[in-house]
Amino acid sequence: MKNEENIDNDVEKKISDKENKTKSILKEIFEWVYCIVIAVVIAVLIKYYVGTPTVVNMSSMYPTLVENDRLILNRIDKTAKRMPERGDIITFEQPSGNAGDVDLENPVAKYEYEPEGWWNRFVYYVLEFGKVSYIKRVIGLPGEHVELKDDKVYIDGKPLEEDYLNPDVKTPISGPYYDFVVPENCVFAMGDNRTNSTDCREFGCIPLEKIEGKVLLRFFPFNKFGNVE
Repeated sequence: MKNEENIDNDVEKKISDKENKTKSILKEIFEWVYCIVIAVVIAVLIKYYVGTPTVVNMSSMYPTLVENDRLILNRIDKTAKRMPERGDIITFEQPSGNAGDVDLENPVAKYEYEPEGWWNRFVYYVLEFGKVSYIKRVIGLPGEHVELKDDKVYIDGKPLEEDYLNPDVKTPISGPYYDFVVPENCVFAMGDNRTNSTDCREFGCIPLEKIEGKVLLRFFPFNKFGNVE
């Protein structure tokens, strides 16, 4: 009888040890999943509210920026809803309007696409999947009269000094927006590659809420690491 009891106790102990081991494994898995979820949430929050890496896919900012340059965007100004300054290089959501939507009395770029449902909005605006962005330089600020003439930019009747451009760069009139006043809470932006840039000359000024971030620095290629001006 004693042997049978010992056997039963051994069996119960093995079962208990197995259950404890299973619980320990499950607890460890849960802790790892919990840590991963927290890390992902923190990464998403930093990406959306603080800063995020991005890559240049267009030639409109040449030679300041070239294709495949890797940049860090500062999104603190976006979070604080601060207006960028003239000369800042920004990224913004691609407008959906076209040349048929011209309104010189209200020269604001049109944004007609709006994802339906909270998940689609999260994927589009926060994760930025399926979203196309432009990168340009801020030229005109709210309330300023912008005029393009003689291949130059005039702000409130005075020619704009653009030291960041090559001396031979000209600014042609490539769209309907070349003589207007920048609306409140908007900016007028163009690419440094003025003859090969789809920008506010064609679709109008960018509302502050559509600006995604300001270029903070370039981290690749390594021989160009640093601030971008």
